[in-house]
Amino acid sequence: MATRNHHAAAAQQPANGGAAVLAGKQKVAAAGRRRVLSDIGNVGIDVFDGKIQLPEGINRPITRSFGAQLLKNAALAKKNAIAPPPAKPVAAPAVPKPARKAPAKAAPRPAPEQPPKNATSSNENSKPSEGAAGSSSSVQRNSRKKVVCTLTTVLSARSKNACGLKQKEPIEDIDKLDGNNQLAMVDYVEDIYKFYKASEHENRPDDYMGSQPEINPNMRAILLDWLAEIHAKFELMPETLYLTIYIVDRYMSLQPVLKRKLQLVGIAAMLIASKYEEIWAPEVSDFISLSDNAYHRHQILVMEKAILNNIEWNLTLPTQYHFLVRFAKAAGSGGDKQLQHMILFFGELALMDYRMVTIRPSMVAASAVYAARCTLKKSPLWTDTLKHHTGLHEQQLMEAAKILISSHAAAPEGKLKTIYQKYSLEEFGFVALHSPAACPGRV
Repeated sequence: MATRNHHAAAAQQPANGGAAVLAGKQKVAAAGRRRVLSDIGNVGIDVFDGKIQLPEGINRPITRSFGAQLLKNAALAKKNAIAPPPAKPVAAPAVPKPARKAPAKAAPRPAPEQPPKNATSSNENSKPSEGAAGSSSSVQRNSRKKVVCTLTTVLSARSKNACGLKQKEPIEDIDKLDGNNQLAMVDYVEDIYKFYKASEHENRPDDYMGSQPEINPNMRAILLDWLAEIHAKFELMPETLYLTIYIVDRYMSLQPVLKRKLQLVGIAAMLIASKYEEIWAPEVSDFISLSDNAYHRHQILVMEKAILNNIEWNLTLPTQYHFLVRFAKAAGSGGDKQLQHMILFFGELALMDYRMVTIRPSMVAASAVYAARCTLKKSPLWTDTLKHHTGLHEQQLMEAAKILISSHAAAPEGKLKTIYQKYSLEEFGFVALHSPAACPGRV
């Protein structure tokens, strides 16, 4: 009986051993058919009570090395705030990136909406997205700067208005109506006047009365008053009168002139200026008859040659009239004939006064504009547009303007009335008949 049981146990033992071997093979086969694990860097894990739990569908023993790698990847993903993609490498839907928080000390500023950023399925694909995030952040910073500048400008303007501060007057474009006028030379008129201002200091007359043995300022005024009368009779251009008086002063700065030849110098100077400025210049015989045959033709031609040689034939230069035209335009005289005639009146009064000889032409012209605006009681007397085009402040014009206004006040009772009578006519708006300016604390 014992022998039988022993044989039965021996027969059963190989059977149990075969079953164990079969079960082991089945496990190996099942392990061979197990789904391959995708990139563990994209596997989301949960940790509960210090134990790692894999997502559903992933069955793999958690060894030490595998668990450490999962924890490391989870910590890195949490640090970079990268959303975990699905198990398969499929493009995830677009997820907008949260806007960057402003620093704690900075004031809140409006930020434009940031374009959505597509998540990638691998660590390598995340690098281009980081570059895109950097470019979008730079665009955001640039847009923020523009917004800040705009808000600052608006707030500054509101603050000035609230405090009652006067804002700076805009510079008027005085050439905007002459765009189609080719003679106005709008494209390069500013460059022309920059050149005028740079060259007005060259070849200027100096204070020559000390070197003249027989001539004094009163004799000069008598000569220029007669030349203004001749200029009116010939109906010459204004440029001719200004150039004539420049030639007289320039020549007398270089050469002493006898009293008996002073009128001859004036005649020759007007003859030269007429040839330079006029289309139809007066002839020598015309000047002889107007001077009551005081000089012969040969004398006039010899003096003409002497003057040109002494001034080195330099006739192309800016006079007061060139600046008067420009500054009067800046003063807004285009539609104001009274102001325009008044400026020209003071400009010609300046020619008669010897004290204005040594003052540069641009300042004389600006002083004439200032005196005219003061006489007509314009407000303000000196604008930002005038300051821009003349390059002069109001205080710089006071002394010259005082001389001009005093000349205006003395003109009705003076002996030399050619200029005063000319601008007392209706043709020039009776501007000389205005009361002389009286600007307390200014002129």
